[in-house]
Amino acid sequence: MSASRTVLIASTPVHAHVAPLAQVARSLIRSGHRVLFLTGAKFGDLIRSAGAEFLPLPASADFDDERIDLDHPGRVGLKGPAGFAFDMRNIFLPPIGAQLDALDRAIEEHDVDVVANELLFLGASAYARRPRERRVPVVSLGIFPLYADDPDVAPAGLGIAPLPGPIGRARNAGLRFVAQRMIFASLQRDVDRAFRAAGVPGLGTFLMNASSISDAVAQFTVPSFEYPRATLGDRVRFLGPLATARSVAPSAAPLPAWWGDLDGKTVVHVTQGTVATASFDDLLIPTIRALADRDDILVVAATGRRDTALVTEALGSLPANLRIAEFLPYDQLMPRVDVMVTNGGYGGVHYALEQGVPLVVAGQTEDKVEVSARIAWSGVGVNLRTQVATVPAVRAAVETVLADPSYRAAARRIAAEIAQAPGADGLADLVDDLVAAPARV
Repeated sequence: MSASRTVLIASTPVHAHVAPLAQVARSLIRSGHRVLFLTGAKFGDLIRSAGAEFLPLPASADFDDERIDLDHPGRVGLKGPAGFAFDMRNIFLPPIGAQLDALDRAIEEHDVDVVANELLFLGASAYARRPRERRVPVVSLGIFPLYADDPDVAPAGLGIAPLPGPIGRARNAGLRFVAQRMIFASLQRDVDRAFRAAGVPGLGTFLMNASSISDAVAQFTVPSFEYPRATLGDRVRFLGPLATARSVAPSAAPLPAWWGDLDGKTVVHVTQGTVATASFDDLLIPTIRALADRDDILVVAATGRRDTALVTEALGSLPANLRIAEFLPYDQLMPRVDVMVTNGGYGGVHYALEQGVPLVVAGQTEDKVEVSARIAWSGVGVNLRTQVATVPAVRAAVETVLADPSYRAAARRIAAEIAQAPGADGLADLVDDLVAAPARV
């Protein structure tokens, strides 16, 4: 067993960021490490239930992720580059100085060996900009698709798959110039100003490549679900997904009364996750309507945090082939699923792939545009290339995936790769290696 280390995990106070990192904390603790977790006050109970020591962010760096639109009405309706720039300027850049101060205090008071952060906790990137001999190692935790510039990939955020050869490289270079030197040029200047205001040099790279200044990246996927890049070197370790049937304790929740109806049926599972559920008209309702007349298919819908009565209200009456619940135990559901229809959450997609389940995806916000692109590129499913799916498009995509065995074959190939990956437990070895490595001057 490796020596016990003290690891400080740092996350912005957003549920979709904190929850997967709580799984990281549990794994490190099982490996014998001490884990401190720096994030927003509302997540204290979640962090303590994972066994980590909770450190609250200062009030100036904390916010309520469920009130973002209320607190920032100017972001409502913004999409694409405008929405991304607004969020960076108003939500993620202002706390950098306070985040960095909180990191410094925690590192000094608790004798921290390694800092581990998700991409948008930029105070850790500011910390990593200090000379290596004056700080502890920093590892970036890849809970979203890998954002790393390379001549063979298009800039992150566009959802554009690689195009091999000189033509692809020329395309990527042109897109990178437009994105970094034109569309986001003023935002990049704001990023560098925020870093300098915190007392460190500017970021030194494009904002979405912030993980490149960390000492290592722990990417929670497998190579077959990530674009190949010749320039990665050994800084990036692909550990496999965080939440898998073998790594998460079996659900103790009672099964729905209709569970036995799944027996002998072709099952299509549809979900919009637990966050992007403001309007079920995006994907859940279109999927139910698309397959309502298919007596040979059972549609199993999960509404996340929202009452299932909202679906009844929207539809008027529920189709005979629909089964619905707020939450479903994925460890028991996924082995029964033939196709998953999803908006592209990174964790849920990987849970399906672990079981060799092919996908239909409709997601164009946050990181989902990149997850969706990888689903199509890797051959594991159909990307509808939209945020709001239509009934005909969903029906055609589901029928395509059910009829063409290549999608399930590709998903099973990735499932075999996931089965060989260490998952979150592999981070303990990376922590040991970072501590043992000499500081780079």
